[in-house]
Amino acid sequence: MQRFWRDVSVSAAVAGFVAVLVGFTSSAAIVFAAAQALGANAAQTASWMWALGLGMGFTSLGLSLWYRQPVLTAWSTPGAAVLAVSQGVSLPEATGAFIVCALLIMAVGYSGVFERLMSRIPVALANALLAGVLARFALDAVGAVSTAPVLVLSMTAAYLLGRRLWPRWAVPGVLAVGMVVAAALGQLHLGSVSWVWATPVWVSPQWSLGAMVSVALPLFVVTMASQNLPGVAAQRASGYSTPVSPVVGTTGLASLLLAPFGGYALNLAAITAAICMGREAHPDPARRYTASAAAGVLYIVLGLAGGTIVSLLAAFPKALVLAVAGLALLGTIAAGLASAMKDDSHRDAALLAFLVTLSGITVAGVGSAFWGVVVGVVAQAVLHARKA
Repeated sequence: MQRFWRDVSVSAAVAGFVAVLVGFTSSAAIVFAAAQALGANAAQTASWMWALGLGMGFTSLGLSLWYRQPVLTAWSTPGAAVLAVSQGVSLPEATGAFIVCALLIMAVGYSGVFERLMSRIPVALANALLAGVLARFALDAVGAVSTAPVLVLSMTAAYLLGRRLWPRWAVPGVLAVGMVVAAALGQLHLGSVSWVWATPVWVSPQWSLGAMVSVALPLFVVTMASQNLPGVAAQRASGYSTPVSPVVGTTGLASLLLAPFGGYALNLAAITAAICMGREAHPDPARRYTASAAAGVLYIVLGLAGGTIVSLLAAFPKALVLAVAGLALLGTIAAGLASAMKDDSHRDAALLAFLVTLSGITVAGVGSAFWGVVVGVVAQAVLHARKA
């Protein structure tokens, strides 16, 4: 821990806060919808936030400190979307499905199957995938100008000045300016914050073949394809070689332990992880792990505080969250595109992967990140076969 205190910085702590802010506010509503679709009551829904917060927090903090690399985990957002549209599945049956999904993640993680699959994907395609995933946030930030022009343009001006005058503090400056402008415009609703602690609620699992088919398998597939795959790509595109197998296996183990309390699926983060891996977190790549560790601490607080943190993050206007995320990711997007396009032999395939990923399409319940990789790999194989 002494090394951590030497390495940590204000910019890293702010990057961790921004990652938590973006990750939580962008998809918490989907998680709530998923809990309600399965019949969870208010106490059980709060327990979901407790389980997910502690799961993300302890895995992010522990893995980041163990490997001294930025490892950030997240709840499975596409998995929550699958749960939100589930019909005819009770909460105990879904809990049994969560356990089966966690066991499957552990199996493909600890066995090395997933890592061997990822090793076959060219670095250029991984960079294109990352850029495509992150560019969506940048586009959303641009779109927010139409709904909150003063707020977003003020934050953009702060970013440009920050990049020119104090590059290391550009993103903290953006966040500070955004909060000041939002407060001045009456859009920062801190008065609505309520102080409520979360309490874990145990749900005994029930085993149903229907739940295994309709919940466990889709939850596993979308978590691996739409979350863990771009999560590994984000690490590689940022120059980190964190061991894939034990990390993915650990997320499965954490999901297994927390499943009865609502921890339906944990996985590697991609978008929020990129915030912790960028130069805005720290100029020295070897010290950026403190950003994801700081995010882990915040996630633990989020889980313990439950409703308090939910209402606190809800106090930030949506446009502020979109703008700070988009601006914080600009450097990572640019670096990803530059790396993806610099090699002529991979350029066409990487561009196709970027465009498919950016499109946001969903086929068979699987998001565009997976299909971007599929298209890129197929294109690369065809192009190389033609040259042979």
